[in-house]
Amino acid sequence: MSEHIHLMGIGGIGMSAIAPLLLRKNYKVSGCDLRETEIIRNLRRLGVAICIGHEPAHLEDVTTLVYSSAIKRDNPEKVFALEKGIRVLKRAQILATLMQEKTTITVTGMHGKTTTSSLIAYMLTQAGICPTVAIGGMLKDLESNVCFGEGEFFVAEADESDGTFLFYQPNYSIITNIDYEHMDYYKNWTNLLDAFRRFINQTDKRGLLIYCNDDLKLVDLVKDCNKKAVSFGLTQNADIFPKNIRLKKQTGLTSQFDCLYKGKFLEHFELNLLGAHNISNALSVIALGVELGIDINIIKEALAGFKGIHRRMEVKFASSDFLVIDDYGHHPSEIEATLKALRPLSSASLIVVFQPHRYSRTQLLFERFCRSFYLADFLIITDIYPAGEEPIAGIDSGLLCKRIEEREGPKVLYLTKEKIINSIVKIIKPGDVVLFLGAGDITYISDELARYFQG
Repeated sequence: MSEHIHLMGIGGIGMSAIAPLLLRKNYKVSGCDLRETEIIRNLRRLGVAICIGHEPAHLEDVTTLVYSSAIKRDNPEKVFALEKGIRVLKRAQILATLMQEKTTITVTGMHGKTTTSSLIAYMLTQAGICPTVAIGGMLKDLESNVCFGEGEFFVAEADESDGTFLFYQPNYSIITNIDYEHMDYYKNWTNLLDAFRRFINQTDKRGLLIYCNDDLKLVDLVKDCNKKAVSFGLTQNADIFPKNIRLKKQTGLTSQFDCLYKGKFLEHFELNLLGAHNISNALSVIALGVELGIDINIIKEALAGFKGIHRRMEVKFASSDFLVIDDYGHHPSEIEATLKALRPLSSASLIVVFQPHRYSRTQLLFERFCRSFYLADFLIITDIYPAGEEPIAGIDSGLLCKRIEEREGPKVLYLTKEKIINSIVKIIKPGDVVLFLGAGDITYISDELARYFQG
């Protein structure tokens, strides 16, 4: 009997990338999720049998069940599989298996993983290296989050949120940053930093570690690293850093900078992404490209030609009057970085629509959320997107609005999603930028506003 692999939560951005790779390896692949989505419809077109809902009956002739961290312990399929002796694996375990016999490049860190890994994938593709790719966002150049390549490299995000990045032993690893996040899993800083220390030690000694020098916690972890390491950052303390940064709106949301590597001018770059945080991500990609021996002109062309990722500072509508942008940012650090990038673009108002993601994150980072919107002129907050969590007493969007108002920050309004469009239409003026933020379903409201402006 051929191996039959069943993917729970197959509609998720991470799990959905696994299915096409397994199909290419000639496994029988099925899956399930709670609702019908475009991702699921696309996977069905590839030949994946997908059921809506979670039922033990889905596991007939299944030999391996793969689950994501979103799947709860009492899920009926998972419980049934364990009772019947069906092999049960985490997503990262099956991905690690798919990486075997490839030269692996992994990207981890709380912020910037998807942008960085996508840039790497595009650079390698432009260089004719034909990588295999599994990332956590829809790469516009591929219109997919997965690509099976015939080349030697495998590019993947290493998810630190549940510790499963420790299943990988990469040849090349990039760490973008470490932030106070995922404490539902790690519980405290000590456990979190210990996990990253172990990940650093698991990078191949003959390979390369590329890390952000602006993150002092990360710098401290790398001090005792016994492998080749290259630092990147926005100051000259890093091995690779930028000078003469210029952010532009005229030809799209772009950044320009001169790049110095190990004390010498390397090249002038134009990045088809906006903001200092994206320049930082790009620096790690440039360093990797140089270390892999990729021609500098190919690296330049890749950064300039990169189309970006859906839901990463994605322009949904642009005219001489209005700009509508959709972004996945849902952590205070991500929110601040995005607002800093966009603030110079608008001589009028920056209108922000925020959908908090998870009750637990809102509770844990409540005070930081209250401080993170200071660059906005007008802030609309809608209900918390639960992502499968149960409500927490005393934690809601109304309280968040009240506390932000008390800080004398932007004008704040709590609205249900159904009222957001009408509210924006009433207050928006020519020159304003509207930014939608959140990892939930707020993206659909940004689509609705774009359609309104398009007429």
